[in-house]
Amino acid sequence: MDNVLVIGIAGGTGSGKTTITKKLLARFEQDISVIYHDNYYKAHHEMTYEERTQLNYDHPEALDTHLLVAALKELKQGRSVECPVYDFSIHDRTDQTTTIHPTKVLIVEGILIFADPDLCQQMDIKIFVDTDADVRILRRIIRDVKKRGRSLDSVVSQYLNTVKPMHEQFVEPSKRNADIIIPEGGRNLVALDMLMERVNAHLQKDQERNGNQ
Repeated sequence: MDNVLVIGIAGGTGSGKTTITKKLLARFEQDISVIYHDNYYKAHHEMTYEERTQLNYDHPEALDTHLLVAALKELKQGRSVECPVYDFSIHDRTDQTTTIHPTKVLIVEGILIFADPDLCQQMDIKIFVDTDADVRILRRIIRDVKKRGRSLDSVVSQYLNTVKPMHEQFVEPSKRNADIIIPEGGRNLVALDMLMERVNAHLQKDQERNGNQ
């Protein structure tokens, strides 16, 4: 499958990555497929729930990035892939998978996607969403308590013990690998419009190419 545009969207927890992804999906719908790095957290079925809660999920080693790279290569070749499904409420990968179909535009989203050179090589456009730390932690608290069944104490503890130090060690330095840095995420309408135009131009060019064949 020729002429696939792969867009990486990275940034700290609660930075607004998903907002940008959702707006692109709403605009281009069936022309875009999304792969979330979060779904590639390694399985730990052998551990108890209590043991899994103690793991560092913000270190690159917590993710099966090689599997994600392999999936991207398959999608670029026009083949569908089975994506793992991760359940944040139990801190473990489920036995289910989700089928992701090849499209002309692929979005890869995650906090650590720019920390891996092999994964970066698969991307045509690398976007880092840059948002103040106080805004990000508030968004994370709201998300994890309301949507992931976490207690306030556990969210704060995880943030201070692993999220913040890992952000400073891995996420923030990976910003240098970005092609574009978008302050304030999905609220930055100027940057969002430019990204929309880039995707639209790619799709139109592909249509014209197919029309001339």
